[in-house]
Amino acid sequence: MSADFQLSLNTGTTRNLTLQEAVDATARAGLGHIGVWRDRVAEAGLEEAARMISRAGLQVSSLCRGGFLTATDEAGQRAALEDNRAAIREAAALGTGELIMVVGGLPAAAHVLGGTGDRGDKDLVAARARVADRLAELVPFAREHGVRLVLEALHPMYAADRAVLSTLKQALDYAAPHPPETVGVVVDTFHVWWDPELEAQIARAGAEGRLASYQVCDFNLPIAADALLSRGMMGDGVIDFATIGRWVAAAGYTGPVEVEIFNQEIFDQDADVTLAVMKQRWASLVLPSLTGEPARAPA
Repeated sequence: MSADFQLSLNTGTTRNLTLQEAVDATARAGLGHIGVWRDRVAEAGLEEAARMISRAGLQVSSLCRGGFLTATDEAGQRAALEDNRAAIREAAALGTGELIMVVGGLPAAAHVLGGTGDRGDKDLVAARARVADRLAELVPFAREHGVRLVLEALHPMYAADRAVLSTLKQALDYAAPHPPETVGVVVDTFHVWWDPELEAQIARAGAEGRLASYQVCDFNLPIAADALLSRGMMGDGVIDFATIGRWVAAAGYTGPVEVEIFNQEIFDQDADVTLAVMKQRWASLVLPSLTGEPARAPA
């Protein structure tokens, strides 16, 4: 990890771009890191994706995403394991040791994301137990490939359909049975800004050597009709980046910081504009919190 908190574009922010277009935009903006989503890698082909990123002089800060480990049936569990093993291989091929894991929701809500499951199965405790079981099965494979499974706690409004882990404490508790080099956690400001235990749990993540990634964007109001698209550019919402960034730095994190924004207006605007604003907000609102400098009014 670099000690100067390098800014990274997560390609979820530029969803309308191909991987090549996102790589080109990132390089034009002068960034050295990119966080990539698996759908864009699949479109390009894994080998070509690795080549295009390397040719641009970029490093991959993380691969998004693995997970969805809560299936109840044997076929679903087997498919999840196969997909996650593929994701681990992809992360290794792309040169990143960090695979972001969105662990999955309830079988009762699987249809929301196009999956299948028993719509009567609302057993949250059992779903979380299956997450623990599948993680235990994946850890040896991840270790063999030098990849860390990075658990992402999602905002509670996504507990039904996307992630039955809602707090950083839960993510750390599920990581705890495994070595920190194989299971870590990500602090995503959108998902955890509200947590009254956040300072203590970020400190815990640092002390345990599990703080694998820091992702930033804002929490916009009002909530969009599609809640997934309520993320905003830093400074446009309600998140206190100065405080959270100070906690992250105090915990010892020094790696790339990804900007991951799902917002239709940002998807639709010119990517060079997005990256220019992103760099301005990073310099004025996020980086100072990590380096101990006073924040500046965003441009």
